[in-house]
Amino acid sequence: MAAQTYHEIIKDIERKMFHSIYLLHGEEDYFIDEICNAIEANVLEDSEKDFNQTVVYGRDIDVISLISMAKRYPMMSNHQVILVKEAQNLKNIESLESYAANPQKSTILVICHKHSKIDGRKKFAQTLKAKKHFIFEAKPLYDNQIPEWIENYIRTHGYEIGPESSMLLSENLGSDLSRITNEIKKLFISIPKGSKISQENIEENIGISKDYNVFELQRALGKKNVMKANQIIFHFANDPRKFPIVMVVPMLYNYFINLMTIHAVADKSQRNIAAALTINPFFVKEYISAYRNYSYNKLFKIIGYLREYDMISKGWKNSGIEDGEIYKELIFKILH
Repeated sequence: MAAQTYHEIIKDIERKMFHSIYLLHGEEDYFIDEICNAIEANVLEDSEKDFNQTVVYGRDIDVISLISMAKRYPMMSNHQVILVKEAQNLKNIESLESYAANPQKSTILVICHKHSKIDGRKKFAQTLKAKKHFIFEAKPLYDNQIPEWIENYIRTHGYEIGPESSMLLSENLGSDLSRITNEIKKLFISIPKGSKISQENIEENIGISKDYNVFELQRALGKKNVMKANQIIFHFANDPRKFPIVMVVPMLYNYFINLMTIHAVADKSQRNIAAALTINPFFVKEYISAYRNYSYNKLFKIIGYLREYDMISKGWKNSGIEDGEIYKELIFKILH
């Protein structure tokens, strides 16, 4: 079957378009959980679930029992639903191949295999493909895809958010989609539907400062604003748990790599630079302005500093130097 996006899959389920077997596998748990939840919510009416919906866990069931369960007929319903959670712990999962070859049409079997992929070369996966059962690989998003994903998620829930606010969330919440959605739900509780989520809303409800964060540090360094950059790193140094240097340095590394990339791009039109950096066009002017403040040779040195201080922050040649001192040395070298 043709590859579908996560949103398309959810829409099909809501339209009551179901498959006999769903294999949900891969490294991004969030997508697996949400598709499983959508099936749980949309196949059966609440009155049907007591007799026709079963949740089992991979560590607690064997393949023979699962197949026996799947071959049962539903009671006073068109379907029975079996949700196999943590299926990565199911022993001999390959033995499900015989059921995949001849499934019970009234059963919807959902296999939630987290943290890794099923081996596509083995007979089970090959049979699933041959019989056109539903297979979805839950791939983690790249860091540069997170802001757009946040914007789409917020929009589908009836709110709006600008690029700067979505970037603020992305830079501070990382790439764990479950964590991101949990924090965004805090905003939904306190802000009327249809509103545009601002940086002030984020600061008030999630606790991310709109003035002291990695995004603002990058902006200050790009402008060579020494005072602002130092204010931010002093703030970071005073709260090392919230702003660990091992998290901040890789973000700065990516930022300065982007500036080096602009030097290497022949066509420096805003559209071409946005494509080369895979960033929202909204930020291109800011990146162009920053790249003009740093020669290629200086950027080459900065990348070296960032690699060096990344190793120092992880213990290399570090005889108990506090993060605050490492921050100060690094920012001084970048700006001078």
